[in-house]
Amino acid sequence: MIDVRLLDRPFIPGAFIGAFTHAHPGLGGVCTFVGEVRSEDGVEALELSHYAPLTLPGMQALAQRAAGRFDLMGILILHRTGVLHPGEPIVCVSAAATHRRAAFDAVDFAMDHLKSDSWFWKREKRGGEWHWIEPRAEDHADKARWD
Repeated sequence: MIDVRLLDRPFIPGAFIGAFTHAHPGLGGVCTFVGEVRSEDGVEALELSHYAPLTLPGMQALAQRAAGRFDLMGILILHRTGVLHPGEPIVCVSAAATHRRAAFDAVDFAMDHLKSDSWFWKREKRGGEWHWIEPRAEDHADKARWD
């Protein structure tokens, strides 16, 4: 089961993870990562915008690649758009597999690709002003591990 969603409202990751886990009887392990808006360095808000014709198909293709590469039973990818505030979830990736290592690796793979090859434009608000965010060199290096 592949479940990929773009969300334009705050969400509670556990509400999705519980249903995802129960949809995969006989799994050996589920690994989940939830990324939240950080409040460090005076971040007041984060805004994520996207180009709809590319974003969801790109995320679905990433989920398909992860599911095939790591022989998953299922993968869940949730990603927020719009204006978010510190402490709100941005992304949730959960993988169900027969063995734990596949679940861990699939989540790591998906997050590395979402961070460096994402279909989102991001900007942060600090001190009342918006500033664009680009992927860091570390994000690209993390993704390169999978090539």
